[in-house]
Amino acid sequence: MPDRHASTATLPLDLVSEGEQARRVAVLLPLPLTGPYDYLVPPELAEETPVEAGSVVRVPLGQRELAGVVWDQPLDDSPAEAKEVPLEKLRPILEVFPVPPLTEVARRFLAWVADYTLAAPGAVLRMALSSPSALEPPRPVTLYRRDEAVSAEGLRLTPARKRVLAELEDGPARTLAELAQAAGVGTSVVKGLAEAGLLEVVELIQEPAFAAPDPARPGPALSGQQAEAADALRRTVKEGAFCVTLLDGVTGSGKTEVYFEAIAEALAAGRQALVLLPEIALSAQWLERFERRFGVAPALWHSDLTSAQRRATWRAIAQSNAPVVVGARSALFLPYPDLGLLVIDEEHESAFKQEDGVTYHARDMAVVRAQLGEIPAVLVSATPSLESLNNVRKGRYRALHLPERHGGAVLPEVTLVDLREDKPAKLEGLGPGWLSNALRQAIAETLAAGEQVLLFLNRRGYAPLTLCRACGHRLQCPNCTAWLVEHRLAGRLQCHHCGHASRLPPACPDCGAEGSLTACGPGVERLAEEVSALFPEARQGMMTSDTLSGPEAAAELVRAVQDREVDLLIGTQIVAKGHHFPHLTLVGVVDADLGLYGGDLRAAERTYQLLHQVAGRAGRAEHRGRVFLQTAEPEHPVMQALAAGERDPFFEAEAAARRDAGLPPFGRLAALVLSGPDARQVDEVARALARAAPRGESGSEGVTILGPAPAPLAVLRGRHRRRFLVKAPRGCRLQALLRRWLGQVKLPNAVRLQVDIDPYSFL
Repeated sequence: MPDRHASTATLPLDLVSEGEQARRVAVLLPLPLTGPYDYLVPPELAEETPVEAGSVVRVPLGQRELAGVVWDQPLDDSPAEAKEVPLEKLRPILEVFPVPPLTEVARRFLAWVADYTLAAPGAVLRMALSSPSALEPPRPVTLYRRDEAVSAEGLRLTPARKRVLAELEDGPARTLAELAQAAGVGTSVVKGLAEAGLLEVVELIQEPAFAAPDPARPGPALSGQQAEAADALRRTVKEGAFCVTLLDGVTGSGKTEVYFEAIAEALAAGRQALVLLPEIALSAQWLERFERRFGVAPALWHSDLTSAQRRATWRAIAQSNAPVVVGARSALFLPYPDLGLLVIDEEHESAFKQEDGVTYHARDMAVVRAQLGEIPAVLVSATPSLESLNNVRKGRYRALHLPERHGGAVLPEVTLVDLREDKPAKLEGLGPGWLSNALRQAIAETLAAGEQVLLFLNRRGYAPLTLCRACGHRLQCPNCTAWLVEHRLAGRLQCHHCGHASRLPPACPDCGAEGSLTACGPGVERLAEEVSALFPEARQGMMTSDTLSGPEAAAELVRAVQDREVDLLIGTQIVAKGHHFPHLTLVGVVDADLGLYGGDLRAAERTYQLLHQVAGRAGRAEHRGRVFLQTAEPEHPVMQALAAGERDPFFEAEAAARRDAGLPPFGRLAALVLSGPDARQVDEVARALARAAPRGESGSEGVTILGPAPAPLAVLRGRHRRRFLVKAPRGCRLQALLRRWLGQVKLPNAVRLQVDIDPYSFL
């Protein structure tokens, strides 16, 4: 890997001649490199624009030109033995982009994330410079206005020309299209007046800006518990110091309205606020509530934005023209000049964990960002993570509790349906059924009462597996060790890991038997088929990542449910995230055991959180809700806790088991995954790493290294994968240990190593 001084080339001698104030600066580039490169600041450039720490600059690298940031933060990955290149061999900075420099807090944060995750600093910087086109100023807008200094005497004024001049009399400048439309003329008439000198052409650069929310706008009336929590958050924001608060409230308790008050306090102080949501593209109701409270929409940041929207939003944030930003996890890395509050809603959600590229957990990194910026952070959940609960127990976080639903609504009644006794009946023409008699009867009663039903199954598509009845062959992805999932609505088989898609073959590809391929197990599409057969009059809606093409489609479905145009909603986990449907009184979980097993240390915790959140969609208004959990293990602690409504005892038992095993949050974990196209080469590198593993050296006390072993997904996107799992005590300097260990083995170009500190996925 090249060192920080490697980007060199001989400059003309007159550029660095005696007497000129040429100087050297380090520039971090958004590439997977270990540290910054040195560049020269040409004197004439320094005279035009200050080149300071945080400045975003354009520099040459080989035959390319890249944007980078003038860097001043120490980076643990930078080579200690780097040699300084003579000044006259450095290449010059070509331009300072017309955007505000990254603040010191932002630079420290990026360096901290790189150090913690063992990622290349440039790869972390790339997340901050995520919209390269935003570095250039917007294109100027051409406007036309009346030039009063020019007389119209001697010029033939047609009625059309008179109308144009009348439109501009005592009025603001307008664009060509606006002026022509207002005057009812063609654009050539306007251009002719400009050529004659009667109109002045003005070039105006308009920076993007979002309307300012009104913090004084009255919100809904808060209950006593809500008002008490809101006052506490307002005081925290007003104090302006680092503090982490866990806002812990049952589903439907009005947590959003409470932290809106904290946002209002930040706005009143003239500072920016950031709200992280796990599924920003599906949060139409949240956005409606925000606009009702503050009068305008916030700035959005998520993957469904167009490049033009990303460009405008990035610039608005950097220039303090976006007071409130609501985004997915990547919004954490945007260039906030004066962030005053961080809110992480549904903080327990695994969607905050970034699995590809730089692996990080946005909740944990948000707390670090708040600490570096000395601002408050608010974590919000009805089912907090064990990590957050443990931090409350140790006094690192404070907790605010909302134990009751808002407006007098009560929590739903939870019934366990034992599938060993109440076995779903077969349906003629469809084969096995998946709804028990108890759940079928509850659906019929709810629909007859004019109320709405939600059926939850966290499995996309029609069926998770397709096999041959003749020989038992299973249709597998050619690129991954995963089964192909049938998506009957789209008419294809699909791999949910690499995206490979193909048509269902007419015959078994192994034995050649025709018509022998059959779908096994239910997905949401198969469930919809069963519901249509049982309740043909019910109007259905489906909420999955496959059926919702973006924010607009999600908003339309939410509206349809709210307006009672849908009787029965079928969905995967995205239905669990904060939706409020007043007329939905029944939730049926088709396979409550799904997700309980599979080697995930958080399986029980995550299953409880998901099912509790799904159950929380029922009975949020005047009618009490009912929840039916279909399970083959009603005696499982998760099912018993859900049925009894005993959240805290369940979490205490789960924490005790983790503590005894030395697992997070009471111990530390890191996953190392080697991957490459050649299985033999990957195995060789894995053996070399195993031989170099720390054993008995200082700093490795209590550390256990498991592996190498094939990862559960042994092949992913055509790459063979081998995994190490490192288990360490809580006080272990894990990053330092890993850095020393991994530095002993040189990887071939074809083999990649992904380091995942605090892994959430074990595939």
